[in-house]
Amino acid sequence: MLKIHSLASGDAPSQESRPVWFDLLDPSAEEIAQAATDCGIQIPSRASLQEIETSSRLRAEGAVLFASMPLSLQDESAGFAPVPLGFILSPRLLITVRYSTIHAFARVEESINLVQPKGSAAVFCALIDGMVDFDADGLEKLSGELAAVSARAFSPRAGSSRGNKRHSHALHESLNAVGTGGDHLSRIRESMLGLQRIIGFVLKMAAEWLSPEEKARLSTAQQDLNSLVDFEAHLSSKSQFLLDAILGFINTEQNDIFRVLTIVSVIGIPPTLIASMYGMNFHDMPELRWRWGYPYGLTLIALSALAPILWFKRRGWW
Repeated sequence: MLKIHSLASGDAPSQESRPVWFDLLDPSAEEIAQAATDCGIQIPSRASLQEIETSSRLRAEGAVLFASMPLSLQDESAGFAPVPLGFILSPRLLITVRYSTIHAFARVEESINLVQPKGSAAVFCALIDGMVDFDADGLEKLSGELAAVSARAFSPRAGSSRGNKRHSHALHESLNAVGTGGDHLSRIRESMLGLQRIIGFVLKMAAEWLSPEEKARLSTAQQDLNSLVDFEAHLSSKSQFLLDAILGFINTEQNDIFRVLTIVSVIGIPPTLIASMYGMNFHDMPELRWRWGYPYGLTLIALSALAPILWFKRRGWW
């Protein structure tokens, strides 16, 4: 899909209604060719936008700046590869190439219909602000989710119900939640680092034709990203701590199960030995014809099982 946004409505004179933003959403080859012809700029392919080298993601051809970054989304059809986003910025035009809907873009499109932008750089700044806000909202949501997982994992009720089947299921759910949150954090971090590089690149390469207001907006966005990256690092450390703690709880439960099984097996050894000894059918066994032989054997079996239990209780293992 190709959307063209202009500085003014169609009723304005031609010099005032010039295109300022070409937005390509999952474009076809024909739409890419049309935008390239209208803008006079070679538009990179999706494969080019997915290159990870800095020289491929950030480059300039005269006054035209080419920048790309990975989004914090993932494309299932592409084998969960990160979805790329490309910016082509010049003093007169902004071209965006994307392969997924982005919340910030929809908000900027709505604002353009109400307030006419001053130029391509103003639209670019608005998109950057929206994407920074979206990443901040994502980090706030993940922070709340990790806090909820932490409260469930370390609550006194969780400790009292340890060993319960429901508690084990809750631990596995918490483990899944922490793993999912860590994956989202890594993708948000990758997206924020891409934004940081793009902002620094534009501030440096477009310093001559950016207005003071646009420079200030980009600098503010860069400062916000720095704080968000620090916050993301804190959340990543917290998610790693929760992951280690939950795995520790699961290992403790498994050790408790193995300990019980071991104790039960040890308790069963002496009675089994006595029962097997008196189960031998030798003719000259002393207790074979004894009237109290059977109660005597049962008593020995009971005492041999009770003695290890008392010993384990005294040691605190039971």
